[in-house]
Amino acid sequence: MCIMTQRPRSFGLLARLDRRKPISGLDRAATAVLLAAPLAATVAAVALTFLRPGFFSWRDMAILGGFYVPAALGVTIGYHRMLAHRGFEAHPVVRGVLLVFGAWSIQGGPLSWAAVHLKHHSFSDKELDPHSPAAKSLFHAHMGWLFSAERPEPEAFARAQMADPVARFVGRTAFWWAVLGLALPFVFGGWSGFLWGGLVRVFLVHHVTWSVNSVCHRFGSRPFRTGADRSTNNLLVGLIALGEGWHNNHHAFPRSAFHGLRWKEIDVSGYAIRLMGILRLASNIYRVPGDVVAARRG
Repeated sequence: MCIMTQRPRSFGLLARLDRRKPISGLDRAATAVLLAAPLAATVAAVALTFLRPGFFSWRDMAILGGFYVPAALGVTIGYHRMLAHRGFEAHPVVRGVLLVFGAWSIQGGPLSWAAVHLKHHSFSDKELDPHSPAAKSLFHAHMGWLFSAERPEPEAFARAQMADPVARFVGRTAFWWAVLGLALPFVFGGWSGFLWGGLVRVFLVHHVTWSVNSVCHRFGSRPFRTGADRSTNNLLVGLIALGEGWHNNHHAFPRSAFHGLRWKEIDVSGYAIRLMGILRLASNIYRVPGDVVAARRG
C-alpha cells in the first residue's frame, strides 16, 4: 500500500461480507475462566504480599517483567502493527517470534485478533463495532464484548492477513503457545513464578490492552479529524500500553508503525520497531509524512 491511511472498504460492502461465527455456551464458560483465574491470582498475589512476610520476591518481579514485556509487545507490535495493519515487514522467523509472543497474551490467535480489530476500524463507534463504548457501554468496550454471541470471520475482515503462512501456523497452534507462556514462568520460578509471571502477567496484559478499546474511545484528546469514531489520545494508556494509547493518532493513520507522532508522545512499541529496523529485523517500516500529519490536524 502507498501513502493512503488504509481506509476501510465501504460500509455496505463490509456489512454484506460480515459473516460472524456464533460462540457456544462452552466458549463463554472458557472465556469466564480465562478472565476469572488471572483476576483471582492477582488479588491473591497482592494480598499475600501484604499479609505474608517474605512472600514478595524481586526474582518474581523479574519473571513478571520478563514475560510481560514480550507478551505486550507481541500484541502491540506483532498482532497489531505488523499483522493487522501491515505497518512493517519482517523475516518469517521474526514474524513467528512476535506472533508467538502475542499468543502468550491469551487473547486468541493472530488472525481472529486481526479480524476483530479490523472490523473495529471499519465500523468504529457504530452499531457493528465489536467493542465501542459510544455504541454500547464502557464495560462492553472493555471486556463485555468477549461474551458477545458472534465473532467476525477472518475471511471477511482479515483476508490479506490470512495469506500469511506464519500467521496461519501460529493461529492453529495458539493454544500450545499460550500454555508454553504459562509453563515457562513455572520453570524459572516455581509456583510463585507461575503466579506472578503467568497469571498476574496475563491479567495485566489483558486489561491494559482492553483499556485502549474502552478508555481511548471515551477519555482524552482528539487532535485529528477521524469522522464518526470517538478515538482519543490518552497519556496514561499511552504509557502503560507501550504507545497504543495514542489511539486518535492511530485511527487517523492506521497503517503507521508509529503511534506517537510527536517527540513527547512516548511510544515504546514504536521505539522497538525503530530498533528492529536498525538491526535489520524489520523492513518497509511505514511512517506518515509530516505534511500529511499536519494537514489532518484540527
